[in-house]
Amino acid sequence: MPTSPLIYSLGSVLLISLVAFIGIATLAFSKTLVRRGIIVLVSFAAGALIGDAFIHLLPEAVETAGFTLQISLYTLAGIATSFIIEKVIHWHHYHTHEFEETHPFVYVNLIGDAIHNFIDGVIIAVSYIASIPLGIATTIAVFFHEIPQEIGDYAVLIHGGFTNKKALLMNFITALTSAVGVITAFLLYSFSENILTFLIPFAAGNFIYIASTDLFPELHKEKQLLKSFAQLIAFGIGIYVMVLLLRFE
Repeated sequence: MPTSPLIYSLGSVLLISLVAFIGIATLAFSKTLVRRGIIVLVSFAAGALIGDAFIHLLPEAVETAGFTLQISLYTLAGIATSFIIEKVIHWHHYHTHEFEETHPFVYVNLIGDAIHNFIDGVIIAVSYIASIPLGIATTIAVFFHEIPQEIGDYAVLIHGGFTNKKALLMNFITALTSAVGVITAFLLYSFSENILTFLIPFAAGNFIYIASTDLFPELHKEKQLLKSFAQLIAFGIGIYVMVLLLRFE
């Protein structure tokens, strides 16, 4: 196997890891402006994630192994895994935040973020192993999802008592676990190329879960017609970008 997919994967996760520093940029803008910008990014990210899952990842899985029961089960496994991870994180967050005074929930948040970034690294690596264009599409989807997520994580760390410098540093360190995910995926692939049959639909399940349970509920909070229409446009653009990337496959 050529080394280029590994180089592309590591380059992509390094680029995405730099998004961890975006939190400091929000200090230069008003909260209202930041909130408006984030909701547009969330809309675009939702479209990109759903588009990548249904336009790139699942078709790639079906082309490789056929539309079998296994593909459906592996996709559902991705959804279930994301559900379990978030359930555990939210449970710990609730209990530590309610009953402790030292705000240990920030460390739970960091652990949860590290796990999510690790999975993102695995997904990006698997996509690049399948094809370079698929890897690029997945990187775009993850990149735009990470922007609002990292801003939120930064706010949680500041609220938990971290200084600006420490919050940015810890956000960046947890982001680097995506590189560990990349290496893990390539090691698994070196032992068995059939691992892609599982990991590609598994990745699609993760994206479907994130868009459906994390992003869509945020978009539904907006009740104003014009702003809702702007969200719809951004969502559509996210999907359209995924369609355009089909030309390079």
